[in-house]
Amino acid sequence: MDNGPFGSRCVIEEKISDSTVRAYLVGFDLKDDGSSQYRWKEFVQRVLSVIHEFSFGYHEGTSTSNTETLDKVVEAANAIYKIDEFQKVKDIYNNGGFIEDDVADKYLRRGEFGELILHLLLRDNFETVPLLSKIYFKDSLGHTVHGFDSVHIQPETESLWLGESKLYLDPKKGLTELVKDIKEHIKLDYLNSEFSLISKKIIHFEENNEIKKWKTALSSTTKLKDKLKNINIPLLCTYSSELFTKYDDEELDEFLSEYKNEIINLKEYFDKKNDHPLKDNINIILILFPVKCKIELVKRLHNKLSIIQMIGD
Repeated sequence: MDNGPFGSRCVIEEKISDSTVRAYLVGFDLKDDGSSQYRWKEFVQRVLSVIHEFSFGYHEGTSTSNTETLDKVVEAANAIYKIDEFQKVKDIYNNGGFIEDDVADKYLRRGEFGELILHLLLRDNFETVPLLSKIYFKDSLGHTVHGFDSVHIQPETESLWLGESKLYLDPKKGLTELVKDIKEHIKLDYLNSEFSLISKKIIHFEENNEIKKWKTALSSTTKLKDKLKNINIPLLCTYSSELFTKYDDEELDEFLSEYKNEIINLKEYFDKKNDHPLKDNINIILILFPVKCKIELVKRLHNKLSIIQMIGD
């Protein structure tokens, strides 16, 4: 089995694959005493394996030699914590707190790694490549570019992938926020503004033929209906699910039945909430990713990333 460039498919299993919805999970493994444990360690390792590419971009990640790998990973960890939201969230979790679903500062969500999870899933399961890294192109105040959470292309289909991600305790709140995102972002003025920004940033890498082609495709003179034909909108909702507390084996028929029902119900909920006037013209792929505990996931990711950061001290 091809596990993708970051090898996550041996840890993150795709359980439902449909043209409009994909569903994933991380399962359990045996401990030495014969009991079962959630695969936190492997999960966290796979998410953090993308930090170099996420921070600096595909164009740089492809040319990194083995002798540079550790230095680049440490540099990537430092770059992530130069972003205000990541540092603020790290401090919150280190002091025993967590981010509520109704947090007023929505940009704090960036510090909870939803964008990294989306990046990993797109790379290993949808065969996309990043068009640019938004952390690499942060502004002078230390903020990432405020736009889509991911800007990827799929070379084989020549499609553009503009993704949004949510990491919530309650999946319905996450889905509601995803609907708000597409209503704000999928409209002519916003898309043209985002495409103009992307085109200006990728001018530095015009020697790459794929990037050259997409600078032309993002032209503001192209009709909106034509733009939308070649754009996919992956919407990721990662959320806490009680299934992983109720069960300790993802292969049980009872677990799989309840898992499937949960995904179906959430997809129906999303479809009812999605009242975007252009929804019939948008290629939305809803990605649902229940995990054992969102709070534990974010805490472990920050702990591990902090350790990586300290290697360079």
